[in-house]
Amino acid sequence: MSQDLGGKTALVTAAGQGIGRASALAYKRAGARVIATDINAAAVESLAAEGIETRLLDVLSDQAVKDAAAEIGPVDILFNCAGVVHGGTVLETSDEDLAFAWDLNVRAMVRTARAFLPGMLSRGGGAIVNMASVASSVKGVPNRFAYSVTKAAVIGLTKSIAADYVAQGVRCNAICPGTVESPSLQERMRAGGDYEAARAAFIARQPMGRLGTPEEIADLAVYLAGASYTTGQAYVIDGGWTA
Repeated sequence: MSQDLGGKTALVTAAGQGIGRASALAYKRAGARVIATDINAAAVESLAAEGIETRLLDVLSDQAVKDAAAEIGPVDILFNCAGVVHGGTVLETSDEDLAFAWDLNVRAMVRTARAFLPGMLSRGGGAIVNMASVASSVKGVPNRFAYSVTKAAVIGLTKSIAADYVAQGVRCNAICPGTVESPSLQERMRAGGDYEAARAAFIARQPMGRLGTPEEIADLAVYLAGASYTTGQAYVIDGGWTA
């Protein structure tokens, strides 16, 4: 992507691996000051060698998010990348799993928006990028009840923030990936007991015949950070899965 983010400050959650890590690096390459956060401080330590600031952040904690916003100050870009994927249908999903998915996939974004949005408004604008999924209101995906419910909520959350603050210079968009190579996906494929069969099944549903890469999703995260005439959109990037 050709976006120039020089002079901007970007904060990324769940930057320790996968899409979050790739996006932190991509924002840095685009010229931004980047603050990479994760619940696992060790996971982001190596990003310091790339000139990226790192810090521990538990997005499940109201106080931790408020403290981070107070210490960091205003940011221009907020990329909400933290999330969790649960398997199972509505009959198989426990209340505990649904509650946890809601807290991490939705309420965490509410926390960070409430904490960092005022700083954006005080500076006359900013960009919020939220991680959603095609498994949401975009497409029904088998055995992804809790995930799909919460990611559909992310799209609604995104559109609501966009509508409320467009006149004040704040844009809010969502990214809706298909299946992407990541440590999280690797764990899910191994959990089934037959890694090769699981991997083949994931690839088979992709019209391009391959999985996406974190770097491809990071390209979109960079674009949305600087796309000054774009807000309230849920961008599908799924290798043609929903075409």
